[in-house]
Amino acid sequence: MRYSKKEIFTIPNALSAFRILLIPVYAVLYMKAQVAKDYIIAASVFIISALTDMVDGFIARRFNMRSRIGIMLDPFADKLTQGIVIICLTLRNLEILPLLIIFLIKEGFMFVMACRLLHSGKMLDGALWAGKICTTVLFISMAALVVFKNIPTGGVYSIVAICSVFMIISLISYAKCFFTASEHIRDIDE
Repeated sequence: MRYSKKEIFTIPNALSAFRILLIPVYAVLYMKAQVAKDYIIAASVFIISALTDMVDGFIARRFNMRSRIGIMLDPFADKLTQGIVIICLTLRNLEILPLLIIFLIKEGFMFVMACRLLHSGKMLDGALWAGKICTTVLFISMAALVVFKNIPTGGVYSIVAICSVFMIISLISYAKCFFTASEHIRDIDE
């Protein structure tokens, strides 16, 4: 499968690549953070990443810059960002471990199913609404956990529970999509 330069060099793809480059910046800033200002700086990098995600999707749709690469690169950047943020948060706060476990199960399933689709010459045609809502809830929740380091344990558990519910709903939605003849699955060459 070959991609044209027009498909590779798009503004949305550049923004997704930028988000991937922000991941180690965030991780270093967060893991070295010691005072409130440090956490706010780390959260700012994370929020820039989240806003860039919204902008790249808008540009892709509004200016017809959707591409097969972008359909894969955007969620890859999302999941990599989410995964690193959840890992960093878990390293500082073990109450977040259940969220990390659910995240790994969900994304492991998604990866296996995406590979199966690719093997059969098909792909998921963008995110489902449940996935978009889940991503939004995760980004807001994780930003709050980064900025407000001293959230009481009960508050952390509540955030973890809410995010877990949205992840499970998203997982169920994608499982139904993968195991049924869904309009969200298309041939790669379309």
